[in-house]
Amino acid sequence: MLNCLRLDNIALIDSLELSFEKGFTVFTGETGAGKSLLLDALDALLGGSNGQAGLRLVRPGVSQAHIEASFAPNVAVVKWLNDQDFDIEDSDLIISREWRKKDDRYTSRFRLNGISVNRNLILSLRPLLIDITAQGQTQEFTNLSKQRQWLDSLGADEIQALLLDVKKRWREWETVSLSLEQAISEFESIQQNFLEKKAFLEELDDQQLEDSQEIDKLTTDQDRLANLVKLQEGISLVLQRLSEDQNLVPTAFEHLKLSIKQLQSMAILDHSLNLPLQKCIALDLDLASLINDLQQYEFLLESEPLRLQEVQQRLDSLKRLEKRHGMSLADLIAQRNSLRDSLESLDCEDGIKLLEIEEYKARKNRDFANQKLTAKRKEIAKIFEDKVSKYLRSMALEHVRIEVLVDHCEPGILGADSVQVLFSANPGLPLAPLLEVASGGEMSRFLLALKASISSLDSPLTLLFDEIDAGVSGRVSSAIGCLLKDISSSHQVFCVTHQPLVAAAANHHFSVTKSVLNGVVRSSVSELTDINARQVELAELAGGDHVKAKHYAASLLDQHAA
Repeated sequence: MLNCLRLDNIALIDSLELSFEKGFTVFTGETGAGKSLLLDALDALLGGSNGQAGLRLVRPGVSQAHIEASFAPNVAVVKWLNDQDFDIEDSDLIISREWRKKDDRYTSRFRLNGISVNRNLILSLRPLLIDITAQGQTQEFTNLSKQRQWLDSLGADEIQALLLDVKKRWREWETVSLSLEQAISEFESIQQNFLEKKAFLEELDDQQLEDSQEIDKLTTDQDRLANLVKLQEGISLVLQRLSEDQNLVPTAFEHLKLSIKQLQSMAILDHSLNLPLQKCIALDLDLASLINDLQQYEFLLESEPLRLQEVQQRLDSLKRLEKRHGMSLADLIAQRNSLRDSLESLDCEDGIKLLEIEEYKARKNRDFANQKLTAKRKEIAKIFEDKVSKYLRSMALEHVRIEVLVDHCEPGILGADSVQVLFSANPGLPLAPLLEVASGGEMSRFLLALKASISSLDSPLTLLFDEIDAGVSGRVSSAIGCLLKDISSSHQVFCVTHQPLVAAAANHHFSVTKSVLNGVVRSSVSELTDINARQVELAELAGGDHVKAKHYAASLLDQHAA
């Protein structure tokens, strides 16, 4: 419950402190006097009106402004404070927001029981303290998740218990699902890497790499084959001089043979010539071997007319392979040998199969929990339809029809249900989404009926209504006033209103007035504790300070007093 509100330099207020009680409280006054200031100030205090929107609350020309509120905390608030490690030394919870001007710009700071806190923390506390409802609050209707929250709020403990199980099953499924996705991703990555390496190995094997010096040898062969004619001419000339002179001139080999014969005849006469004879014979053998090698070389030259093209193609292929992979031939051969040893079939498929089984079981558990929640939501939807319809009929919508569609959607942490409220105010008109067919007055009454349906639950909360009765007739406004009074039996209720029928139903009445002093506009707020003062204010709302209006105002107060 809101106990006290203090404002300094806020909007048209210099300084103001208001105390509040339980029950139903209204704020009335002329247009522009600042009746909605309470709601605007509390909205800003609890994390709303950030940035420029918040600065519009600061009275122009001041260096600082301040909003402070005191709340009597309920059980949910006390639990929140304990969870956030806040000690409650006093019985009240005090929240403040201050704006200070420095170097031509304002900064804003929040405090909770005197401790500086950030805006996000205040926003997380806000739903436990107040609920603000304003006419034209259409964003609530467009948000299907918000409509699902309405339904879940009506289900209270039963829905919450099922939601806890749904969240648990969702997280279990999400954990194993993410593990499965990661395992599949890693497997695919490993498999891709395996295929790439396998393709690399096949490429190297196709090249039949064996000799790390092959490029050097091929380069030598290429040089030889590129000069084939010159080499053939040269080797032919050498062989002619050594053993095959076509001009019948004795060759070196023939001269050596003749020399051996001569030394043999001489060695008979002089044995000391045996050693030179042996050397000459050895030289003859070496020369014969040399001539044989040269003849083989000559034969090789004659038998490789197309070898040059083959060598050049092989050499080009190997050099391109080196360049493509950035490795030398020796490194490529080493890599090929390493790949042969390391590439084996993957063995992580079994792990994926186990995870798939776990994911299936977790998904079945998740879906089963979702089904139970869906069944309960559909059950609560009927209660929702009946309750809201009953309240709407009490506010002059006798032919209203409400239907809550609970459709399947993609599973999430809050289940697998999409909730949408359909509405029809008149007989013969089909049901359609609320925002598309409801007038402003019908929307206002729907919001009030919704809050009345939910407020019957054990959720003590301060409810604030800003001109929720705008655009409705006198009979409807009377029903709205009675409904707000009923809600105030379990909730503290505030309402900004122009309707005398609504104001007359309140337990507490504040009047907001505007005055001009020295060209400066100021607002003031006073509580109307005297019955005569309330009567005058209601007469003003009813149409002015005249006898009939006063009699009408007096009768309204008498009715509610009775």
